[in-house]
Amino acid sequence: MGVMMMFCFPQSQPHLSIPASRPPFQVHPTFSLKCQQTGDEGIPAEEVKILAKFKSRHNYIRVLEVSRKAEHPFRGSRLLLLDGPGNIHSISFVFKSLTNTYFDVFATLPPIVPPGPIGMLGFGAGTAARILLDHYPEALLHGWELDPAVIQVGREYFNLGKLEREHQQRLFIYLGNALNATVPNGFSGMVVDLFSKGCLIPELQEPATWEKLRERLRTGGRIMVNVGGSCVEAESKFRDGKTLMEETLKAMRQVFGNQLFVLSLGNRKDDSSLALTGDLPQPHKWNKSLPAPFRCYPHLWTPYSP
Repeated sequence: MGVMMMFCFPQSQPHLSIPASRPPFQVHPTFSLKCQQTGDEGIPAEEVKILAKFKSRHNYIRVLEVSRKAEHPFRGSRLLLLDGPGNIHSISFVFKSLTNTYFDVFATLPPIVPPGPIGMLGFGAGTAARILLDHYPEALLHGWELDPAVIQVGREYFNLGKLEREHQQRLFIYLGNALNATVPNGFSGMVVDLFSKGCLIPELQEPATWEKLRERLRTGGRIMVNVGGSCVEAESKFRDGKTLMEETLKAMRQVFGNQLFVLSLGNRKDDSSLALTGDLPQPHKWNKSLPAPFRCYPHLWTPYSP
């Protein structure tokens, strides 16, 4: 799982202002939201409440609530932070499902894949699922999450339980290794957001993993991936976000060849990126097929070149 805040307009990256004794928080592996003591875009510590804080078998879990009065894009939200560096893996607002982050970009996938189930590999607390279900009445989602505690937190703090009750025939959640995800007759598309200990899981740097995932797609199916970037802060100093992003893209290139495209997020090219497989749809046609909030994204994709 991973986050980089993605705005449709130029935007400097916001920062969370908390006491210096605490470790820096990052917006989940695609978006850096590091803490600082000063700065016009910071959130004062008194405007952030910790709702839950504990360790599970797989994660160090924190749930934060940002005051509605905060002068910040995350005002009025709840954030799920995992791992030592504090990567945000889910975002939930009270009155809206859109986040102005890469989660919204995932919602551009349904119009460019054949009819059928979409696999969500790395479900988190359900941010991307909520967006897809809200904007695509026919969407059928199968999500995999390794940590049962993350799903429990999603149900308790992120309205995931309500989402499941309202979409019992459209949303199915499984506990286990997402790389073993399968459905009868294959997926029409996959959303891959797999991070652990603050970085992309190592299996994503192996071409064999992408071969396996490609085999589980229906004809015409595609995969959209959060591949992280330089803004990602891993628990280990030997797991550099930019290097892992490049290794992951190179592994995908070996499997998908020229049918691999990248959308860069953040202020610098290597801050964070998403990857997309398959022939790139014509942007204007893709644009017309999308709900209005997502029409700023199709033209941002470019061919991947090592």
